[in-house]
Amino acid sequence: MFRNSPRWVSKGSGKFISSLLSRSNLGCRKYACVSDLTKYPKPGDKLYGFTLKRAKHVPELELSALHLQHDQTGAEYIHVARDDKNNVFSIGFKTNPPDDTGVPHILEHVTLCGSEKYPVRDPFFKMLPRSLSNFMNAFTSSDHTTYPFATTNRQDFNNLLSVYLDATLNPLLTADDFLQEGWRIGPEDPSRAVSGEAGSEGQDKDNNRLVFKGVVYNEMKGQMSDASYLYYVKFQDHIFPSINNSGGDPQRITDLTHGQLKKFHADHYHPSNAKIFTYGDMPLGDHLKEIGSVLDKFEQIAGDTEIRDPISLEDGPKFVTLKGPIDPLMDKDMQFKTSTSWLMGDSSDILEAFSSQILSSLLLDGYGSPFYRGLIEAGLGPEWSPNTGYDGSGKRGIFSVGLTGVKEANVPKVRESIAKTLQDVRQKGFDKTKVDGLLHQLELGLKHKTANFGMGLMQRLKPGWFNGVDPFDALAWDETVAAFKEKYTKGGYLEELLDRYLLNDKTLVFTMEPSAIYSDGLAAEEAARLATKIAEITKQAGTERKAQEALQRQELNLLEVQEKARNQDLSCLPTLHVRDIPRQKERKEVRHSELGDVKVQWREAPTNGLTYFRAVNTFGNLPEELRMHIPLFTDAILRLGTKDKTMEQLEDLIKLKSGGIRAGYHSSTSPVDLGTYSEGLVFSGYALDRNVRAMYELLRTILLETDFSSAEAESMIRQLLQGAASGAVNSIAESGHGYARRFAEAGLTSEGRLKEEIAGLSQVRLTAELAGRAPAEGLQDVIEKLKAIQQFAIVGGSTMRTAITCGAESVSHNEKELQQFLSSLPQGTAPLATGTESKFPNNGKTFFPLPYQVYYTAQATRTVPYTHPAGASLQVLAQLLTHKHLHHEIREKGGAYGGGAYSRGLGGVFGFYSYRDPNPLNTMKIVRESGAWARERQWTERDIEEAKLSVFQSLDAPKSVSSEGMTLFLEGVTEEMAQARREQLLDVTERDVGEAAQKYLVEGMDKRNLAVLGETSGWVKADDGWEVLDLGMAPAAVSEEELLAADAASKGGS
Repeated sequence: MFRNSPRWVSKGSGKFISSLLSRSNLGCRKYACVSDLTKYPKPGDKLYGFTLKRAKHVPELELSALHLQHDQTGAEYIHVARDDKNNVFSIGFKTNPPDDTGVPHILEHVTLCGSEKYPVRDPFFKMLPRSLSNFMNAFTSSDHTTYPFATTNRQDFNNLLSVYLDATLNPLLTADDFLQEGWRIGPEDPSRAVSGEAGSEGQDKDNNRLVFKGVVYNEMKGQMSDASYLYYVKFQDHIFPSINNSGGDPQRITDLTHGQLKKFHADHYHPSNAKIFTYGDMPLGDHLKEIGSVLDKFEQIAGDTEIRDPISLEDGPKFVTLKGPIDPLMDKDMQFKTSTSWLMGDSSDILEAFSSQILSSLLLDGYGSPFYRGLIEAGLGPEWSPNTGYDGSGKRGIFSVGLTGVKEANVPKVRESIAKTLQDVRQKGFDKTKVDGLLHQLELGLKHKTANFGMGLMQRLKPGWFNGVDPFDALAWDETVAAFKEKYTKGGYLEELLDRYLLNDKTLVFTMEPSAIYSDGLAAEEAARLATKIAEITKQAGTERKAQEALQRQELNLLEVQEKARNQDLSCLPTLHVRDIPRQKERKEVRHSELGDVKVQWREAPTNGLTYFRAVNTFGNLPEELRMHIPLFTDAILRLGTKDKTMEQLEDLIKLKSGGIRAGYHSSTSPVDLGTYSEGLVFSGYALDRNVRAMYELLRTILLETDFSSAEAESMIRQLLQGAASGAVNSIAESGHGYARRFAEAGLTSEGRLKEEIAGLSQVRLTAELAGRAPAEGLQDVIEKLKAIQQFAIVGGSTMRTAITCGAESVSHNEKELQQFLSSLPQGTAPLATGTESKFPNNGKTFFPLPYQVYYTAQATRTVPYTHPAGASLQVLAQLLTHKHLHHEIREKGGAYGGGAYSRGLGGVFGFYSYRDPNPLNTMKIVRESGAWARERQWTERDIEEAKLSVFQSLDAPKSVSSEGMTLFLEGVTEEMAQARREQLLDVTERDVGEAAQKYLVEGMDKRNLAVLGETSGWVKADDGWEVLDLGMAPAAVSEEELLAADAASKGGS
């Protein structure tokens, strides 16, 4: 797990319901309820250096909150007591960035590289394999930084608490760590610094150029390749100019000094500037004793409590237009992004902020929403802009509406249509049915149980807490909903909010226009900046040669520090042990029955009156041309509507009667045979027990009655395709290693091929081709394929299997409703493939040219099925390679944001990957030699133990009640298989690891597949075995004006 970039994500509309109201697995035991406030001190009482200021019980969330303050430093502390074994800790600091150098983000990284109590290199990553945590990370947000973890093990909690507190409050902040994590200038290939010879394959001595390096620097270069991120962060620069770019702009990161970093820590990372959060069933007194003993060593200072405001729009409208990159998968005439934004009320007004979220959902959610119909359906653009929705994380709420993929002539029309849509809504008012649907979703949210409630609660409370929102007000859920209902019932409340905030021209209109040379301009600016920095170093050193030698020494020194850390004594770090892992996993009992020819799996568990439904309709050997259209089919059935009902009407019913209905593609490899696989469509939904019949009827309706022949069907499908294509480049920029992995695996197993066709670069290419079709060409052939899929999508025969999770009290009711649903389905089977399937490389090297400043790599090789004894050894080996070798070589030395190994137990694949990687050649060399390295390594008992702990972090992570039994239902893994695998993992030895490395990574290297995504480079040569596959991202035409601008940038101009 890697430290996140700034959490600047678009606050998409409608997402707040599920995120705010997820619940944990455990209900409160009446006889020993940890949320019973009578068990806690009273307000004014003192304990371990803290004073309890207030306490509040929140029955609807089955929790109690206690607000404390540290007497000596003023640190604020919220403890949420709840009968949930998945305990959470977080310490956060207000970190208003002083500039765009990314000092909060770089400090987040360097802070975790070593501390006074734990003076080892990078204890954060060293703790990952010494823990059973199910979450460890750190987040840099726009104006605060947070360090959270979650674990179910009490000793683990105490271990991590000690490491996190010392890391944040007493970090070493060495110059070497700043160079590694922040930025430096050094040779592109780190191996050259040692050998002085030609480096990795395909390079020569003349290519050993100096470059900017650093983990955060490369991370943010990758972020800037994501056009959605770029649009959002530039929008934030203009709506919130008082808050600089906390993540860091690469053009400014290289201005940051080590001294400035240390000063920023001294000023901000202090208990007086901290907000601490704990959650779960562990005793508050234990937390206070440990935390208080650390905080007592500090004296109070003046913290950074400034809550910064956005710009004033009282003299609006204000217009801002900037240049941005071309989206090569979109039509060349649909390259503009534009949005209109308003300032809303103060976020500390919980009722109004909640009501604003409701208002945003009513305006934006679903295909029948006013803005969807007025903007996207009207053909002005295929997808929302990244900032669309209500954002209540700052001092004042911000509401934005915009589009991507807009034609230049339509940019002013978007703004006009937004204004017209708001006027129409004001005139017609809001449909009570839609409001009732949202309130029903709130009811379901309170009942729906999840495994990560505490972490979700922390992430919801912290942003507001840092910006003046009272956390107790934010927790008062029933009070807020009741107050909203009271105002809404009186009439005109939502319309009043429209009048107050949106029906005016006090707006910021933010537009990004395309530049075909945007990426070239970035490269030119970087080259000019690098030359300036090297000139400064040369001036200080006296000669160019001495400057080169100084930079070489710096790189060598850093490499030496990094190398010494490989074998560093880690005895000061706390750890768990394999003996802490139970050998026998708790079984979740399921039973099986049949309704006609349909097999049914039952999981009876406390569900708070909810029924969870899943079904898989299995196909035989589906023709590829139909399979690749399944993603479009599953989108279309939730878009087109039927002959009797519009999609808007169906969406209203779905919200009123269920927690959501979903359909998607499913494939799985047999746990006992890699040559056997299954594929099909999977359906899911959940509802209150009383609404199960309505949920089934809605599912049947959308699957069987969606009207693909309507007059509007083709235009709606075109909009879906354009929307998918619009986001594809940014999706790859965010998760390029995932796409590389899927392609690398595609030629190894049948399921690998299926996943690539459904969710890989092959699907991206198809989507882009269809989205780019001329209207005159039409999409009738596509529609015919969607109709063909509809004929066999869901049936009531033997190819269908279902799973029900419900309370014991509703089993008979559910059996009756399920029987009725199945009897209403048609009979039939999917057609069988008759032609040849696409062939993917086996032992191939494939390069995908993409417009990014960094690379994504993956290598994969076929291994063994889930039940094979070697599978456990491979899983342990993947963790050993990641933590003991690849992280060190690819991230620390190579400067990539991330890299590692993985073993896909249920897919029979072992692989490697790197993420936002500036030096893929170095990475590929390291990966190629990893098998021999692992074989020759003398693994210690501690090494093996840490790798096993890493495996069991995810294996034993808490699961939501709705997911219990799903590994059996979806993948065919029985309790006996899972228990055998568990024992195999616990029993893996050093010899097993060495044998696995030899057989599958050394001997199996000639059966590997390699995939790389990134900017075309000279080392990609057919003579070296590379095949280049173009996704259709042809370079755009460049105007004379843009060429002049690029030339100016390369010479140091603007």
